Amino acid sequence: MSFLHRLHESSPVAHDLLVLSVVVLAGIGLGNVRIKGVKLGIAGVLFTGLLAAHFGLKPETEVSHFLKDFGLVLFVFALGMQMGPGFFASLRKQGRVLNGYAFMLVAGGAVVAGVGGWLLGMPLPAIAGLFAGATTNTPALGAAQQALATSGAAPDLVTLPALTYAATYPLAIVGIIGSLILLRVIFKVDVAAEAVKFREEQGEGVEPLQRMNLRVENANLDGLQLADVPGIHETGVVISRYRAADQTEVQAATPETRLHVGDAIMAVGTQPHLDHFRLIIGSVSEENLMKAPGDVTYRRVVLTNKRMLGKTVHELGLEHLHNVTVTRVSRGDLIFTALPEVRLQFGDMLQLVGDEESLNHATQALGNAVHMLQETKFAAVLAGILLGVLSGLYPVHIEGLPAPVRLGLAGGPLVVAILLSHLGRLGPMVMHMPLNANRALRELGIILFLANVGLLSGEKFAATVFSTQGLQWVLLGVLVTMLPLLLVGIVARKWHRMNFMNLCGLLSGGMTDPPALAFATTMARCDSPAVAYAAVYPLTMLLRIVAAQVIAQMG
Repeated sequence: MSFLHRLHESSPVAHDLLVLSVVVLAGIGLGNVRIKGVKLGIAGVLFTGLLAAHFGLKPETEVSHFLKDFGLVLFVFALGMQMGPGFFASLRKQGRVLNGYAFMLVAGGAVVAGVGGWLLGMPLPAIAGLFAGATTNTPALGAAQQALATSGAAPDLVTLPALTYAATYPLAIVGIIGSLILLRVIFKVDVAAEAVKFREEQGEGVEPLQRMNLRVENANLDGLQLADVPGIHETGVVISRYRAADQTEVQAATPETRLHVGDAIMAVGTQPHLDHFRLIIGSVSEENLMKAPGDVTYRRVVLTNKRMLGKTVHELGLEHLHNVTVTRVSRGDLIFTALPEVRLQFGDMLQLVGDEESLNHATQALGNAVHMLQETKFAAVLAGILLGVLSGLYPVHIEGLPAPVRLGLAGGPLVVAILLSHLGRLGPMVMHMPLNANRALRELGIILFLANVGLLSGEKFAATVFSTQGLQWVLLGVLVTMLPLLLVGIVARKWHRMNFMNLCGLLSGGMTDPPALAFATTMARCDSPAVAYAAVYPLTMLLRIVAAQVIAQMG
């Protein structure tokens, strides 16, 4: 310790970096220790921080406060960038039902924490921390502490939520996983059968794209342009190739291509739409235009030209400018027909049909700079963080609270990141963050936050938790964790007939708990629970951030 004291006197920056590095390294090691298949994960950093501070090993308080808040901002912003696209997509499908149950989870946890804390005579800041810890929601802890600091609370009250958070967090992870196991036993769930049923349900109404070669036999279509063919817009079918009746070579089809009886065309779309379109055109042709002679070929091109971002397929004008037809758009795991109204984002992969020269011109226009997909647009990221921090400062006055509720550093960047990742740009700047960079920022952010929360709270942790009062906190935390989970799980399964894959994802996401999701996917032997997890995670995160602030300031 004498060495550390001398280092602190001579080089405080080196001292603080040394302390933080030791805490983080030890915490990561602790988090990887498995006890009966369960591990703390990144939360181990919190406990090594608490232990280090207990023995007097900690950086300057101002440094810890800065790194804690900075880490929180990095974590929630990167999280929002990852979850944003999936969040809006899920809302269009079953998101409202799932988020309704997630709201019940948040409200149930807040009620149990509030009533239980009141019966035990706990201070409101302690209840807020218990609520955050029992639901494994670190940003909620950050929001509660920030709200208390903003309202001018005493330093002891500002650090109190971290104590109850740390006391309840370990058993919360076990409680969530235990709840999933109990629900499986209660309803005698065959996990493998549920996984198969889930995949079948997910596939309903989501037809893969197919090709169909058709012969024009409808005399009413003779002389019509493709754009004017009845049903082409209603079915969403795209015509990619065309061969005139009096020719042998295939050409790329455009909206201006005129049809004549006897012509052959290739249509791309879902099987039901193709079957409907066939009735309009004529009959299925045995000729495969993909293999017919001609200069027409296809190419997959990545959209990276920022001048093209935000445009629809129609606004690109590739058919008119380059004699090229866009048939499909791939975005992540989604593949859909390139309808004229589809709005394009950075990184979309477009399947183009045309001759080699035309495809070269179209490729140049679209960018196709694949290496850009691995580049983080830091200017856009920092501008987004700035907007997130500013939006988090906006006060929302709630009657009965001594200070206004704000989204704060936990909620503001999260909301802005979700919106920006969905829009794909911020003015002229492209919002893009590769998956590896996103994961790195998230992990760095949560490590900085948890390590410094522990270092700021560790001096009083042992005396507070290892007491009669501390044991009461732990037991109440178990109730806050498991009671809402079991009630919502039973209701969703019994009355809504929710598939067990969706149920696991809902409960894991509703508790914002990645270890629970990992357990669910391992139990299911597939990634199916992640669909519901992504659907409820962002909204649940926001609700818990706001709820923690309200609880902390109600008195």
